[in-house]
Amino acid sequence: MPYPKGPQMGGCGELESKTQAKSSAPLRQGIAWLLALLCLLMTPLAMARTLLVVGDSISAGYGLADGQGWVRLLEQRLQQQKSDYQVVNASISGDTTAGGLARLPPLLAEHRPDVVAIELGGNDGLRGQPLAQFQRNLTALVQQAKQSGARVLLLGMRLPPNYGPRYTDGFAQVYQDVAKAEGVALVPFLLEGVGGDPAFMQPDGIHPRANAQQRLLDNAWPELQRVLRD
Repeated sequence: MPYPKGPQMGGCGELESKTQAKSSAPLRQGIAWLLALLCLLMTPLAMARTLLVVGDSISAGYGLADGQGWVRLLEQRLQQQKSDYQVVNASISGDTTAGGLARLPPLLAEHRPDVVAIELGGNDGLRGQPLAQFQRNLTALVQQAKQSGARVLLLGMRLPPNYGPRYTDGFAQVYQDVAKAEGVALVPFLLEGVGGDPAFMQPDGIHPRANAQQRLLDNAWPELQRVLRD
């Protein structure tokens, strides 16, 4: 005697699948929204560009409270302008061009900067570094940065007159010669209007006070802004 037809097992399986599909739909939709949100949050990070500052005590903010140095003021200005640049300040007090040569390759590998601002040489001059060696080191720094694909800005320094006109003039000329030979932007003297003025210099006569930092930024800004736009 044939059994009466009733619900088939396959039908129960289909019903269960449909129920699971309906219950998982909100979950899939939630995951999709979460992924979209993550993409939106990560997009600015992916698009952010990096400005690497490699300098000595002038850019490290020697003798200043945290946040008072010109590099920090630069970072604030870029943030106010809604710039997509992040600033990495890799400046160390007492550094020289030789020290910068040792530090620069790992910095380039780690940060992959779009722009490198090199503020080195002051300590070379104060120590009486032979100008030929100073020029070789500075040239090598610029070339390393360029080979990484970064654009370069040189921030020049000058020496006190007690080093004698021959050495001080030759020292300042090195920045001009390197910038011209390598085709990079140059700020001839970052401390223009500050150096030598007791109102803006710390008692050592070498490091700028906090009230000079805005002027340092203003000295660097025209050339820096052009390099950032390129």
